[in-house]
Amino acid sequence: MDTVTKISVPEIKLVYNSTIKPSERPHVDNSRKAYDLLIAGWDMELIELQEQFKIILLNRANRVLGIVTITTGGLTHTIADVRLILAAGIISAASNIVLAHNHPSGNLTPSRPDEALTKKIQQAAAYHDFTISDHLIVTGEGYYSFADEGLL
Repeated sequence: MDTVTKISVPEIKLVYNSTIKPSERPHVDNSRKAYDLLIAGWDMELIELQEQFKIILLNRANRVLGIVTITTGGLTHTIADVRLILAAGIISAASNIVLAHNHPSGNLTPSRPDEALTKKIQQAAAYHDFTISDHLIVTGEGYYSFADEGLL
């Protein structure tokens, strides 16, 4: 007679909870609105000290589902894990994602690694039916938009 062994396995839940009505969520349909939203919540004590990578998650109507800090790095770089970006998109049932990171140096010009990462994320997101609407490089004084510059 076979004995059944009980195995403990953690439960995983895919949950998105919002206390904000969809009609009250900010509408982000251009780079300026994305920048204004990001900079309003960015820790200004870190913006010139540590590179951070954040995403804005948007629904089909470009209403904000949330902002997620993906990673905080050092003075010159941070590593954005594509899987974490996609996981946040899946959990929130996002349609569009705006990528963003700061350059503590204040230089708004994208580096080759910035461009390569954007393409990598864009390709991975397409497999999951996400649109990467933009990638912003932000500083306390301004921003660079990949979409506005035709790089998306």
